[in-house]
Amino acid sequence: MQFEDSGMYRVKAVAEMFDVSVNTIYRAIESGDLAALKLGTGKGTIRIEGSALSVYKEKCAEAAYEAFVTGDELAAEAADDAQVGEVA
Repeated sequence: MQFEDSGMYRVKAVAEMFDVSVNTIYRAIESGDLAALKLGTGKGTIRIEGSALSVYKEKCAEAAYEAFVTGDELAAEAADDAQVGEVA
């Protein structure tokens, strides 16, 4: 799956690319796992940069690998949360 780093994608298009529901993408945005831009005022519209999709794809791949290697999905989630919230 390739993304143009300079491209902007709609939530629905991203959901289709990852073969998940639109709600899954919104949850990833709300949790901070997937960076997105809100354009406009009020309800506005959400766009996701291609570079953010590449980062998100890598995070998902790492979490899946950890879950496969350790056999423990909860441990992989906890490790992922610790890395995301860590400040250098």
